[in-house]
Amino acid sequence: MDTAKQVARLLQAENERLHRRLEQLVAELARLKGQDAQVLLQRELAKLQEQLALMQQRLYGASSEKRPVSAPEPPPQRMRQQQGHGPQAQPELPVQEVVLPLDPADPVCGLCGGALHEWKGQTEDSEEVTVVERQFVLRKLHRQKYRCPQGCAPVTAPAPPRLVEGGRYSVEFAVHVALQKYVFHLPLARQQRMFLREGLGVERTTLWDQLEALARHLHKSYEALLAEVFTSPLIHADETLWYLLDKGPGKKWYAWTVASPDAVYHRIFPSRSGATAKMVLGDFKGVVVVDGYAAYQTATKAGAEEPAPATLAFCWAHVRRKFVEALKFEPACEHVLKFIAQLYAIEEDLPDWHALEDKVQQGALAHRLAVRQQQSAPLTERIKAWALSQRALPDSTFRKALEYMLELWSGLTVFLLNPRVPLDNNHVERQIRDVVLGRKNHYGSKSQRGTEVAALFYSLIETAKLRGEDPGDYLLRAALAAIDNPDAITLPVSHD
Repeated sequence: MDTAKQVARLLQAENERLHRRLEQLVAELARLKGQDAQVLLQRELAKLQEQLALMQQRLYGASSEKRPVSAPEPPPQRMRQQQGHGPQAQPELPVQEVVLPLDPADPVCGLCGGALHEWKGQTEDSEEVTVVERQFVLRKLHRQKYRCPQGCAPVTAPAPPRLVEGGRYSVEFAVHVALQKYVFHLPLARQQRMFLREGLGVERTTLWDQLEALARHLHKSYEALLAEVFTSPLIHADETLWYLLDKGPGKKWYAWTVASPDAVYHRIFPSRSGATAKMVLGDFKGVVVVDGYAAYQTATKAGAEEPAPATLAFCWAHVRRKFVEALKFEPACEHVLKFIAQLYAIEEDLPDWHALEDKVQQGALAHRLAVRQQQSAPLTERIKAWALSQRALPDSTFRKALEYMLELWSGLTVFLLNPRVPLDNNHVERQIRDVVLGRKNHYGSKSQRGTEVAALFYSLIETAKLRGEDPGDYLLRAALAAIDNPDAITLPVSHD
């Protein structure tokens, strides 16, 4: 306790010293610029207070961006639904019928002492959900041999497919390890401990060998996935942090993601630069929905003799996020947040184009464009007029939110001219959610090959889920096809 008090006193003294220094610097700056020192000091203090409030919110506040809404009127008493949780139907679970008899010593009547006899067909029924623990099995395979009575060469039944020739572990086992790591985010060390508890002793290096071998067989399918994404006229792009844990505390790498409405492709690079963004987007010439990160603008900038390779559409959800932060310090943000909510309300009634085909799709796109021109276009003009009429202190959170929106305005209004463009980039943010969860659980990759394997599995698994296919079934099917034919390309099948 004494040490803690001493630390607190030292921090307080340092804080006071920094405030005095800030006052001196602001006064000197005001003198050089011929401005009021007190006004500049108040601006600096307001800026620091905003930064402190935002930091406290990020550390201790709720992460949800949902804003409070007025509570709806309670329904009449007769219409009120039953509160609490009822039993949930389980149509996917196998059913076991279990009859529970009395113990042999118990079939005696408690009133007369006579023997009780079974009442055929009469039971009192209920249900319970239980668990049957997973079991690893060591299968000893005996490949039957056959001989010809004419003296020809004997024939042996074929061996089951293996990821590694002569390997001991089945393809199903490798798929299971991949699902545990890249769907349920269990590090290999944790899987090793779980497997040992269930009777299987296996080294982490052996588990990694299974993942690496499975990835080699799936590599052609992974490569084909990028071409699949770029066949769409519209894609989403985003990036998130990934660590390479080769030596020391780890190096910052980045998982870059491009996604079409029904496919996802991840790659992990050591850079977050504009050159890397250009490599990720390649020669794509459609519309790319992104956030305001400058690397995408650098990557799609028109050259001296050639037009921009792709059109950038910016994300209204990121704009909204900036004003939600600024609302804590500037109540005027409430106006623009209501306008943005109206934009989203208009979108809720519009049909999805990517799930339709041919004339039906063209009709849906025409309807989307007409509604946006009639309803969304005037609303965006009101948003811009409101923003231009505002006054905000330099470097304030409100000023930054206004500048962010106005600087990206041309890309924020692309959706008014192109009915395929959504309002935000939430689609790709949902596709990198598992990457972020995996990073939190197993921290990153221990080698560059590890980053390649992680990107491959995240891409194929997320695409399978996006298309409504079970990831385990897909990985097993694709691996077996690749073992049979190394040039085979198997992509998840849409179950829409």
